[in-house]
Parts: sequence; structure tokens; C-alpha cells
Amino acid sequence: MTVRHDGLTVDWLGYATLRIEGEDTVVYFDPGRYGTLTGEWEPDTPGVGHPPAQDYDARDGDVVCITHVHHYDDDGVERVAKEDATIVAFEGIDVTESDRDLRPVEELPYDVVEVGMEDELVVDDVPIMTVPAYNDPEGKNVTADGTPIHPKGIGCGFVASVDETNVFWTGDSDALDGHEALDVSLFVPSISQSYTMDRHDAAELAEAMDPDLVLPIHYNTFEALEGDSGAFAEDVAKCGVPVVLDER
Repeated sequence: MTVRHDGLTVDWLGYATLRIEGEDTVVYFDPGRYGTLTGEWEPDTPGVGHPPAQDYDARDGDVVCITHVHHYDDDGVERVAKEDATIVAFEGIDVTESDRDLRPVEELPYDVVEVGMEDELVVDDVPIMTVPAYNDPEGKNVTADGTPIHPKGIGCGFVASVDETNVFWTGDSDALDGHEALDVSLFVPSISQSYTMDRHDAAELAEAMDPDLVLPIHYNTFEALEGDSGAFAEDVAKCGVPVVLDER
């Protein structure tokens, strides 16, 4: 399903992959991983899972944003990026920390711009702002010894202004102080039960942020990421905030 919002066309392609198309520009967030662009992914739990794209190879992206190493997939980048695309990647992506066979970001055959947690830049006429994305050490997304699954400094979220419409993808993050103050038209949160803000936290953030539309992603890829999207949509709608589900 394609979501249309304020002149943009928006598609959730599975897991954390989002495609945003404006009048002259295509932006992707976190393309690939878990076979979401190859049709190879099968959800762990029957009846749970956003269907993956079938051998997706559009290569139409002008700007490709990557939040952190868990969402980095070099094959996914090549499936979505134009030859002259710019890759905007968090500066802390270290492929040696992954058990996957990944090409370092700087070796991708594109212009690569590395960003920190609180940067502002313009890429291909798209203003981009990065925001902190991590798990609160006092929250639920910690290991048995109390270490955050996503410690501060592992990644970032992105606010991209496509045709003057601000789109906020949280990345793998809890709801953090400062998120509620962002000027956002389309809010794209994770609502999985683990690793990130859950549907309750995301709904509360949506109420505080008061965007024009909410589109949840990053849920039901596998059992640990289960999320009740219907309940989330109901909670957000009760706050008077428009919400849409892209579930095929």
C-alpha cells in the first residue's frame, strides 16, 4: 500500500525500510536486512509479519539515510540507490561489530556523508537533521547486566524535509527527551515490543508531538518485534492525531 501525505508518496517496504518520494526527489531510510528487499524473509510466527518486497531493485534513490549498524545492509543500499546517490550514514557504523559480511560504508560506490547525533545538513536540496537514538539505561531495553541494547552513540534518527514536509524516522530508539519538541508532519515510529519504543511510548510521543500523520513501521518482522498495530492506531486516534497502517 502506498500512503499519500502532503504531496509525498510513502511506502513501507518491510522491517525498517521506508521510501519517500517527492516531486523530484526520492529518499530512503534504512534499506534492506532480513531479506525485506529480496522476498527471502519469512516471519518466525505464522500470521505475523509485513510481507517483504519481491526482488526490489528500483535504484531510484537520490538520498539514502542509515541510522546505525543493525539497519545497515550494503546490498540493500545498492538495490535502492541511484548511481549518483548520496548516502547519509551515522558516523559510528562499524561493520566489524556485526556478524554479517558487510562492506564498510566508506567503500560504497557513492558519495558518503557521515553524521553524528545532532547534525544539520542539506543533501540534494533535502534539509536533514539528525537526532539522538538510543535506549535509556534506566528503561526496559537493556541486557541482563543492565547494558542498553542500543547505547548512546550507536546511531541516530532522521528528520528529512522532502518538499518542505518534515518526516521523522526514529531509528532504534526509546522515546527520548527532546523528541516531542520536533516539528514533524509525518511521524514514523517503531512500535515493536522489544529493542525500541513500544506502541504505548510511541502513542504518547505522537500525542505530545502532534504531527499531521503517523505511520508506524519496524514491527512484526519476527517474533521479538511483534507489535499490535491496531491497538496503537486506536490509541493514537483517541488523541486526535491521524494515523495510517501500511499492512498488505
